[in-house]
Amino acid sequence: MFRPRRRRFKGMNVNTLIPNMMTLLATCAGLTAIRWGLQEKWEIALLAVLAAAILDALDGRIARLLKGTSKFGAELDSLSDFVSFGVTPALLLYLWVLQDAGRFGWMITLLFALACGLRLARFNVADDRNDMPAWASNFFTGVPAPAAAGLALLPMMISVQVGEDILRYPALVAINMLLVAGLMVSPIPTYSFKKLKIPQHGVLPLMLVFGVTIAALITAPWVTLTIVLSLYLISMPFSVRTFMAMKREADTHHPHDADDEGEDGDETSKVQPTD
Repeated sequence: MFRPRRRRFKGMNVNTLIPNMMTLLATCAGLTAIRWGLQEKWEIALLAVLAAAILDALDGRIARLLKGTSKFGAELDSLSDFVSFGVTPALLLYLWVLQDAGRFGWMITLLFALACGLRLARFNVADDRNDMPAWASNFFTGVPAPAAAGLALLPMMISVQVGEDILRYPALVAINMLLVAGLMVSPIPTYSFKKLKIPQHGVLPLMLVFGVTIAALITAPWVTLTIVLSLYLISMPFSVRTFMAMKREADTHHPHDADDEGEDGDETSKVQPTD
């Protein structure tokens, strides 16, 4: 007797949706930070931005582990970064102090958010290029959006941990935001730790440092973040020096590639601006 062949149900595996769910959670955390900012609960607002940064750091790695990477997820991640690390920090700082500067304060708020959007748009365009040298994946172009949000919010973090409004001045916050916005869209190569390989003898010390950092983050989050962000700023000259050294070495072994880069334009712009 003939039996009709059953159609196999075609759908998406739930595992592939987990990274996108985490991205949506990061977006919700970023938007919730604005809510706490409207109520002038600055420390809770900062914690919400920190939660968004942690979720943003995990979603891409989990997507690769679960083999759930997709173009949709990449676009969703960029939109989430724009909200959580472009719009949210700018609005929090506007509510905190920049609104006292009137139209100038709002202009700085818009410039910071626009700089973040331009950086992410540049990433979306560069992400489709296949002509990047392998060594360039060790660097970002400019400061990634989560780190930029942390640097912009540093005055608020310091004020929260000290308990006084020693840095609550519109001019100081505006200058800091302008500098960070410039770093976001700049061609400065900064370290990317996504593909960092640790030697076998360095695994245990690294885990120990990681454990101490997490313990410090839980015990004294704003002091720890201030130190980490300060170390990140200090690392920038070293990242530029390392980038130039690796480029010279690559040009020595592949001189024709160097000639092609010279014809196309600025070599530094070829670093993939991954966030």
